[in-house]
Amino acid sequence: MTVLDRVRGICLGFPGAYEKVAWSAPTFRVGDRQFAMFADDHHGVGFAGVWLKAPEGAQEELVGSDPGRFYVPPYVGTAGWVGVRLDGKTDWKLLAGLLAEAYRGAAATQSAARIARGPAAAKARPKPGRKRR
Repeated sequence: MTVLDRVRGICLGFPGAYEKVAWSAPTFRVGDRQFAMFADDHHGVGFAGVWLKAPEGAQEELVGSDPGRFYVPPYVGTAGWVGVRLDGKTDWKLLAGLLAEAYRGAAATQSAARIARGPAAAKARPKPGRKRR
């Protein structure tokens, strides 16, 4: 089992969660909200990681507590997301808890019906500024 398989197993275990490839990487979503992204050697950093949506203040706390495990990911780091390094020292129980928290944060903004519809829910609502034909 690869690290992606383990991340996928955790993420897809949440109600209504689904996987979508975006930016050439597996992302994990609920309704129309992304809560995690798998990054394999992104821009040649030399390791795989998972980027996850984190509550306010969590990024600073986690990165400050263990910068060998947690990092500020590019692009989404400015929005408070946290990167978790996936290597031989990965604490899978901790990671599962962080992913569950990320999922709950994203799911909290979605209706139960949208979550139940899974990927179809993301297509049901047009993006702002775009007209449907």
